[in-house]
Amino acid sequence: MKNMKATTLWLAVATLVGAASLAHAQEIKGDAKAGEKKNAMCIGCHNIVGYQASFPVIYKVPKISGQNGKYIAAALEAYRKGDRKHPSMRGVAGSLTDQDIADLAAFYEANGKEASAAAVPAAAPEAPAAVKDKLAACVACHGANFNNTTDPANPRLAGQYADYIQVALRSYQTEGNHIFGRANATMGAMAKPLKEDEIKQIASYIADLPGELKTVPHGKFR
Repeated sequence: MKNMKATTLWLAVATLVGAASLAHAQEIKGDAKAGEKKNAMCIGCHNIVGYQASFPVIYKVPKISGQNGKYIAAALEAYRKGDRKHPSMRGVAGSLTDQDIADLAAFYEANGKEASAAAVPAAAPEAPAAVKDKLAACVACHGANFNNTTDPANPRLAGQYADYIQVALRSYQTEGNHIFGRANATMGAMAKPLKEDEIKQIASYIADLPGELKTVPHGKFR
């Protein structure tokens, strides 16, 4: 009886703590101006047009200006927890507080949006027949045009660098590697059946789509 009462009390406390943590997370609001002052570790890669990373292969680092803030925050949290395995990003994310992440996410979501709003969108290309069905399965999360997502926790993909998309898809296929890979059940289920040529076709198509993602050069690199 005592053990049952102790277990019940422990569960009640755990529930309250979990609820409090969730409430705390929901209360954190990002400040774009504060984020602009905290991005010193980001600008050397994400604010240089065409900058290339060299791990696990040479590829362009992703465009994150104009990206959904909620997705940026989720990605940084995944790197911080180790669900996304990348040594450099794990080191950066591990140094950030919850408020830092919220501020950086708000900054990069807003960065360069005025220029995007003024741009005239181009016509979307026809999807390759060989991967048309696979691309159709992606729209449930990433939106019909891969730019307006159904949930801001999902990333915009239209116009993203093709070589980065390839690396991202391969990372969802990877298991058991302590320095490369991403743990996400949904994306793992989507990516693992893909063949290499299908990954390349999907990445190339998405990269050619008109979208709001961009790299905004930092003042130091203009």
